[in-house]
Amino acid sequence: MADQCSPGAIRPLSPGCATGEAVALVLVAVLWGSTGPFLRTGAAGLEEVRHQGRLQQLLAEIRFLGLNYKYMVPFLLNQGGSVLFYLTLASADLSLAVPLCNSLALIVTLVTGRILGEDIGGKRAVAGMLLTVLGVTLCVAGS
Repeated sequence: MADQCSPGAIRPLSPGCATGEAVALVLVAVLWGSTGPFLRTGAAGLEEVRHQGRLQQLLAEIRFLGLNYKYMVPFLLNQGGSVLFYLTLASADLSLAVPLCNSLALIVTLVTGRILGEDIGGKRAVAGMLLTVLGVTLCVAGS
C-alpha cells in the first residue's frame, strides 16, 4: 500500500501530511529569504572585475563568484531551498505553497537584512511585513 503522504498519492488532506508540507514550505522561505542578503554581501567586488570582450568578462565574473565562499555557501543553500520547494510542490496545494513561500521569504529577507545592518525602509517595511502576514493568514484560513 502506498504512503498517503508520498508525492502524487491521491489522499485527503491529513494533519500529518499538511504539517510536514507546512514545515517544508517554511524551511524553503527561510532558505530563500535568509540567503538573499548574504548573496549581496558575497557578490561585493564583482563590479571591479574587468576583462576585455564579453566572453572573457562573463568567465571572469563566474570565476570570481564561483571561487568566493562568501557567495557560494548562500548560493548553494538557496538552491537547496529551490530543490526542497520543487519536491514539496509534488504534494502541496499550489495555491498555498507559492504565496506562503514568497511572502515569508520576503519577511525573512527583511529581518535578515536588518540583522546584517542593511537599511530595510523603516516603518513602511514593518507595515508591509504585517500586511504580508495578514495576507498569508487569510490565504491559509481560506483554504
